[in-house]
Amino acid sequence: MRYFLTILGVLAVVGGLVAIKADQIGSLIAFGAEMEKAGPPPEPVGVHKAEIQAWESTIEAIGSIASAKGVAITTEVPGTVTKIHFDSGDVVKAGQVLVSLDASVEQAQLASALARKEMAETNLKRTKALVERGAVAQATLDNEASMLKSSTAEAAALQAQIARKTIRAPFAGKLGLRDVNLGQLLSPGTPVTTLESIDAVYIDFSLPQQRLAEVRAGMPVRVTLESTEGPPLDGTIAAIDPGIDPSTRSIKLRAAVKNQTDALRPGMFARVQVVLPDKKSLVIVPLTALVRAPYGDSVFVVEDKKADDPGVRETPDGKPVKVARQQFVRTGPQRGDFVAILDGVENGREVVSTGAFKLRNGSPITITDQAIAEPKLEPKPENR
Repeated sequence: MRYFLTILGVLAVVGGLVAIKADQIGSLIAFGAEMEKAGPPPEPVGVHKAEIQAWESTIEAIGSIASAKGVAITTEVPGTVTKIHFDSGDVVKAGQVLVSLDASVEQAQLASALARKEMAETNLKRTKALVERGAVAQATLDNEASMLKSSTAEAAALQAQIARKTIRAPFAGKLGLRDVNLGQLLSPGTPVTTLESIDAVYIDFSLPQQRLAEVRAGMPVRVTLESTEGPPLDGTIAAIDPGIDPSTRSIKLRAAVKNQTDALRPGMFARVQVVLPDKKSLVIVPLTALVRAPYGDSVFVVEDKKADDPGVRETPDGKPVKVARQQFVRTGPQRGDFVAILDGVENGREVVSTGAFKLRNGSPITITDQAIAEPKLEPKPENR
């Protein structure tokens, strides 16, 4: 009898423990079901309303800066450098003397030619007087006139040869590195330096052939340099190549830009925007609202849902809860911190602009304005 009572006591204790544990497990299961029904807690996000703005239409391209006028200055005649009138990097005027070559032999020959010319002029005057008195024949006068022409031409040839011994700047601009030294013997074609105009430059760039009907000479362009700060530089399309590149099916264009700040150097890389005459009204949203993915771009639009809808936590006051719905969009041009939405979002619709990367379709959200950066069309971040 004693053993029987002991066994009953043990069974009662075990049964009580099982009942308690079963109740705890049931409570956990019920709590999990409630949490599953309520869904995840709302995510704090920043929002921005989509708005319509009139944006000018542009065509973007990559260009290379070329000099409007640039030459390699070389010697035309042989000679020894007697004087150098410039330093590397000097800004010179048109016609300014750069290098003087030894012209002492030509100077002596010119003096002799000028003396013969002077004698020929004197003989011609004397012969004219004799012909008028009939003392000499007309043939003698013709011979003296021919001698004067010959001596005059000889002197002019020597003067031109001496002028070629003086190397001058063909136009105003900035010189490159000096490639000659004092006393150096130069042969024809020896490079002396380079000269580039600094008042204006060309921007050479290409566009797809589909854009040929949209561009024409005289249209405005904007040029932006990655290596310099400041606003874009304005210019105009100076020329359009009449042919199409058969390998790339693109057209070549050349824009003229004033180089007032001397920031543009030949060979530099530049971004070019061709400004089209028409403006388009586009729906724009902050660029941070765009979620890019291999299967397409999307944004999260803000919607209201009632507290009793599945997947939404109840609010204490029973007001509608905001959720984020993923909406696929077709994007257009970008400008500053904004991107144009061509399809998928209408004007005035709220979209998640901060924190979109952590959302899923239907995620509950709570709107906050803490530490939200204000997007701008022309952002100017501080240099850190």
